[in-house]
Amino acid sequence: MRRQRPTESPGLAARAARAAAAALAGLAAAAAAIGAGELVAAFTGPATSPVIAVGSSAIDLTPTPLKEYAVRQFGTNDKPVLLAGIYAVLVLLALLAGLVAVRRPRAGAAVFLAFGGVGAWAALSRSTATTASALPSLAAGVVGAVVVLQLAARYRAAVTAARTPEPEGGGPLAVRTARRQFLIISGGTVAVAAVAGFGGRALSAARTDITAARNAVRLPPPALPAPAVPASAHPAVPGLSSFRTPNADFYRVDTALTLPKIDPNDWALRIHGMVDHPVTISFDELLRRPLEELDHTLSCVSNEVGGPYVGTARWLGASLPALLREAGIRSGADQLVGRSKDGMTIGTPLEALLDGRRALLAVAMNGETLPVAHGFPCRSVVPGLYGYTSATKWLVDLEVTTFASYDPYWVQRGWGREGVVKTASRIEVPAGFAKVPPGTVTVAGTAWATHRGIAAVEVRVDDGPWAEARLATAVSPDLWRQWSYDWPDARTGSHTLQVRATDGTGAVQPSDRVPPFPDGATGWHSVVVNVT
Repeated sequence: MRRQRPTESPGLAARAARAAAAALAGLAAAAAAIGAGELVAAFTGPATSPVIAVGSSAIDLTPTPLKEYAVRQFGTNDKPVLLAGIYAVLVLLALLAGLVAVRRPRAGAAVFLAFGGVGAWAALSRSTATTASALPSLAAGVVGAVVVLQLAARYRAAVTAARTPEPEGGGPLAVRTARRQFLIISGGTVAVAAVAGFGGRALSAARTDITAARNAVRLPPPALPAPAVPASAHPAVPGLSSFRTPNADFYRVDTALTLPKIDPNDWALRIHGMVDHPVTISFDELLRRPLEELDHTLSCVSNEVGGPYVGTARWLGASLPALLREAGIRSGADQLVGRSKDGMTIGTPLEALLDGRRALLAVAMNGETLPVAHGFPCRSVVPGLYGYTSATKWLVDLEVTTFASYDPYWVQRGWGREGVVKTASRIEVPAGFAKVPPGTVTVAGTAWATHRGIAAVEVRVDDGPWAEARLATAVSPDLWRQWSYDWPDARTGSHTLQVRATDGTGAVQPSDRVPPFPDGATGWHSVVVNVT
């Protein structure tokens, strides 16, 4: 005899079905909100999209330790992880709004209006914001609220049909009809939202596309070309980093969730502040200046000991010190603040620009026009400093000022003012936990102390004596230097290799492990290898 199912099971199933329908109403309304926001953002700019605006503000408001943790854990994927987190929160809010709206429609609508308000606040909080920047988020909030009210009404109609006695107009047919209408409208809403969202992004991409303008740039030959890098600068060791980093592999660490797209025909650089002759220069005027090539190793202050956020490129650009001298720097000025198109501010010590080093307003990287991700059409490059105090991408403004009168973005968050690159070295071959045969093992890597140069590199095994490594040919103190070492008589077992460097001033790389915050990591890099 078949066992009878508990009498409460149909009630539980019905409640679960109603909860799922309510959640669907919230999700459909959220999809409509996002789609509307993306569509409006196609006309107000990609950075004003509600999700991008909220994400950008989240980056600005995130405490520095948490931000550094994200960089350590996710590397250059930190932005996709952030956006995924924002979408996950939106899904949860949408589910909550749907469950609330079927009982209290105004409260459910209020969730979406609040979302729109937060997005509008985030968009308007950007230094580059205009009144129109709030429109995508406001549109998203209103559309989400209207849609959730409509879907909640359809939901209630389906529930009423299910509860109405058949003689009074209810019954299976009425229930199926009401449910079908709810599902069709919800599904249709999601479909229309998807078209609006993806269509808005496509339209935005088309409206801001600068591919043709970038491809049309014709770089003049350098008035001051860089010498060829000799083959002896790069040891022939398999697995060792290339001496020059390809553009596609060059690290990118910044706060931009959407890349600024600047048509070079519309670009201009303003130099103002504590100068005698304020200057505004167009892109064509910049290209007509004497251009210089500079081989330079750029590193990020967030780089951990042995980390990947360092690369070498051949930059082409106009002399930044020469342009500043033409503007005439007034007495007392000690800081140059670079402003990006997206509002980022980078503060550079003026002393580092006027002490004879070759700093550039770069327009090209490794023989090609600057990639958009690396600052097209113009960025600054200053040897000897970490990127956070020297490398303003998408540069549109330079203000000569003082450290006392202005704190740029990273200084406001506790990072050091000067950002002088610390001596660093890393072991690249063999990789950590690699298995190597006994006998002589080649150890190789890279060291840098930009603008001071590398004078020596030493390696030791298992806390033994330090042994001097072979240095590849030095090209410039502004570049990293590669090295190799033959580890003799490597014996079976697990071994720890360490490296340290000495810079051009004779200072030995410190052993104390210090995290990147607030002015760069220190410590000796080590790897464990297994000799088998």
